[in-house]
Amino acid sequence: MAILYPLSGGFYALAVRMLDPAWGFAMGWNYVLQWAVVLPLEITAAGITVAYWPAANNLPLAGWITIFFIAIILINVFGTLGYAEEEFWSSCLKLFVVVMFIFIALVLVCGGGPSDGDYSTYVGGRYWHDPGAFSNGFKGVCSVFVTAAFSFAGTELVGLAASETPNPRKTMPSAIKNTFWRITIIYILSLLMIGLLLPYNDPGLLFASGGDAAASPFVRVLDRAKIGGINHLINVTICISVLSIGLSCVYGGSRTLAALAETGYAPSFFAYVDKSGRPLWAVVFILAFGPLAYINCAPGATKDDVFAWLLALSGLSTLFTWGSIMLCHIRFRKAWKVQGHSVEELPFRAMFGVWGSWIGLILVVIVLIAQAYIAIWPIGGMSDDPKEVATVFFQTYLALPVVIACYAVGYLWKRTTPQRAHEIDLDTGRKCWYTVEQMREYRAELAAQPWYKKTYRILFSG
Repeated sequence: MAILYPLSGGFYALAVRMLDPAWGFAMGWNYVLQWAVVLPLEITAAGITVAYWPAANNLPLAGWITIFFIAIILINVFGTLGYAEEEFWSSCLKLFVVVMFIFIALVLVCGGGPSDGDYSTYVGGRYWHDPGAFSNGFKGVCSVFVTAAFSFAGTELVGLAASETPNPRKTMPSAIKNTFWRITIIYILSLLMIGLLLPYNDPGLLFASGGDAAASPFVRVLDRAKIGGINHLINVTICISVLSIGLSCVYGGSRTLAALAETGYAPSFFAYVDKSGRPLWAVVFILAFGPLAYINCAPGATKDDVFAWLLALSGLSTLFTWGSIMLCHIRFRKAWKVQGHSVEELPFRAMFGVWGSWIGLILVVIVLIAQAYIAIWPIGGMSDDPKEVATVFFQTYLALPVVIACYAVGYLWKRTTPQRAHEIDLDTGRKCWYTVEQMREYRAELAAQPWYKKTYRILFSG
C-alpha cells in the first residue's frame, strides 16, 4: 500500500481512506502521542545506560539527559537527510555488534567461555530449568506483551518514509525485507541467546529481585563471562541505538502530525514545511515532550509513577497501530477485488497476502485479550484496595480509553461511518498504474534472471 499510495502520514492516511476518517483521526493522534511519550523514555534509558560506567556517574543524570536531548535536536536540524544518515550508520554498527554477540553467545552456550567465567562448562538450557524459562508462568508472559510491543515499535516507519522516497517501487521492497531480517537477527536470535545465558532473576538486571544495577542483558552476559572490552563496545552501541530511537520518535511523530494538519485533523500551522523539507512546528511539538525526561531526577516514587503511566500509554498504542495497518490491508484487498482489479496489477505483494494480515490481526486481538486478563487479574492476585485495582488496570490498559476518546472526538467532528468496499477511493494519489500485461512482462524478466540473482531478490530486494 505504501508503494501504491506514498502518502504523507503513511498508515494514518491509509486508515482514513480504507477504513473510516474518524478511525484514521484516532490512529493518527494515537501515533503522535505514542512517539511523543516515547521520546523522554528513550532519553532516560540513555542516561541509565551511560551509568554502567562508574566514571559517568561523576556527571549527574540531568547532565546526561541534557547531552542526549541536545544531540537529538542537532541531528533533527538536518531534517530527513540527518535522520537517514544517522539511521544508516547506526544500523550498520548495530548489525555488526549483534552478529558478533550472537557468535560469542553461541560459543558461551556450548561452554567455550573463559575458565574464570560462568560459561566455562556447557550451559545449554540450564536456566530454562532453574529458575525456569518463564518468570511467573503464563501471567508473566502476558505481563510483558506491552514491553515487547514497545520494543518492536518503529518497524512500521518504513511505510511512513515512502512519501519522502524518490522511487518507492524500487526502494520500498528492499527496505521492507531488510526490516524483516533485522527483526529476525537483531531481535529473535539475540533474545534467544540472552534467554539461554541469563536467568530471569540475575541480580544485575534492572527490576530483578534484589537487583541494584541497570546493566543491559547483553553487557551482563559478557560481564559474567569475564570477557573484557566487548562489554564497553556493546554499551556504546546501546547508547547509539537509544539515540536512534529518539530520532525515530521525532521523525515519526512530526510527519504524522503534519499529515493530520494537512487533512484538517490538527491545527493548520503544524502543516508548515520549511525550505529544508522539515515540518518545523510539528518537530518542535514532539521535541517539547523531551524535557519530561528530567522527571527521572525527582524522588523515586514520583519518577516511577510518571514513567509507568508513560510506558502504559505508549506500549499498547503500538498494538492498535499494527492492528489498524493490517485491517487497512484487508480492506484494501477487498476493495481492489470488488472494483474489478487483479492482484497482478500490484507492483509489490505481501509475502503471505491478505491471509498474513488476517493472522496478524487475530494475534493482535489475542494479545489485547491477554493484556485485559493481566490487567484484571495481575501477578500476585487482585488487591483488596479498589484504588490500587484501578491503578493497575489503567497502567496496563491506558491506551484503550485514549483510542476510544480520540475515535469519539473524530466521529462527533466528522460524523462518518466505515466505508464499504465499493466506496473506497483507489485512484487518488495512486502512483503505479501498471496493467496486468506490463506486470507479467516485468515478472517474466525477473524469472529469467540467474538463480543467484533471484535468490537475492527474494530474500533482500523487490
